[in-house]
Amino acid sequence: MSKLQRTYARSRVSLYIQVASALRRRIETGQWKPGQKISTLEELEQEFEVARVTVRQAVELLQNEGLVHRQQGRGTFVAEKLQDKHWLKLDTTWEALIAPIKDNVPKIIKVDKPPQWPTLAPGEGKLAQKYVFLRSVQSKDGAPYAVVNLHLERSIYDRDPDTFLTHTALPVLAMLKGTDIDQAHQTLVIGSADPATANLLQVPMGTPTAECHCVVTNRKGVVVYVAEIIYRNDCIKLYINLLNGAKSPSKNATASKGSPANRGRANSVQRRN
Repeated sequence: MSKLQRTYARSRVSLYIQVASALRRRIETGQWKPGQKISTLEELEQEFEVARVTVRQAVELLQNEGLVHRQQGRGTFVAEKLQDKHWLKLDTTWEALIAPIKDNVPKIIKVDKPPQWPTLAPGEGKLAQKYVFLRSVQSKDGAPYAVVNLHLERSIYDRDPDTFLTHTALPVLAMLKGTDIDQAHQTLVIGSADPATANLLQVPMGTPTAECHCVVTNRKGVVVYVAEIIYRNDCIKLYINLLNGAKSPSKNATASKGSPANRGRANSVQRRN
């Protein structure tokens, strides 16, 4: 077994999806320019050490995404106009997290036996007395981009159930008065689409996904919102402001630990995390 084949074997993702990811990366990084002819199926077959059918499936996947097009008798070419599909920026601030999703309309999915309680890690907060469970598919321009499994504290849901059923929950929660939101954080891991998720997101099974665990607590430490969100990998990008508004790292280093500037910055980080 070659080194490349051992690399394939370490992944649970389908082989053609792994090849498609490598080809997609060449387009996204400019290695293959718009309008440029890409390698032939035979060349890709030899390069990636896979069967011709695997290469063909990978190229067809890129074609369905609008990244390449075929010209009979000439070969396969990169599309002349490439759109940045990574429109959803996963930011590290409350306001920036809410802004891109506030106008989205979820499609609620009926769940026969919904889980009664959310799953919380140690230190994430105290469980509320009751929750409402909502599963939905989020779409943009008619294309699904996320599956959301949400536990929302019951009394908050009861204040405006119609709005929570017809709008993305987090922006609604942010606008409600008297919720006493104190802390919010989210964690992100890379996963892959199982059969049910692949069907809802309209992607092949095993496609890489970004999975977010988002938790919101009130001033009493009670968890009022827990969302498990599975995003298509081709629509998101993670943005982190490493300096948090500071002009330079050197100036941060010279600030004293107990200075007002540092205390304010620490409080800001605590509120976001």
